[in-house]
Amino acid sequence: MKTSKYKFFIFVNLIILFNSFNSYFLAQTKENSIIKLFCIQSVKEEMLKAEIVYSEEIVNETCDCYYEEFTQTASHQDAKTKCKLETKENLNHNRKI
Repeated sequence: MKTSKYKFFIFVNLIILFNSFNSYFLAQTKENSIIKLFCIQSVKEEMLKAEIVYSEEIVNETCDCYYEEFTQTASHQDAKTKCKLETKENLNHNRKI
């Protein structure tokens, strides 16, 4: 009976350990994903076309928004539209201050 409890305890600890590693690697994947790299390049180009001064903070916020929306809706166009509007609103709000 003691050995089965011990094995169960080890099993539970391994699952917890695996989940913590999985969360860490998922966060790393998000930060370096191909989707985010393409987004960064696209936002940079759009900022140049609109003659907006490049800001890494704006690009990262926009691409984080896009990544989150895209993973939730699986729609490129919906995610792009929503995050573009949010970025425009933030830029307009910051200019008024």
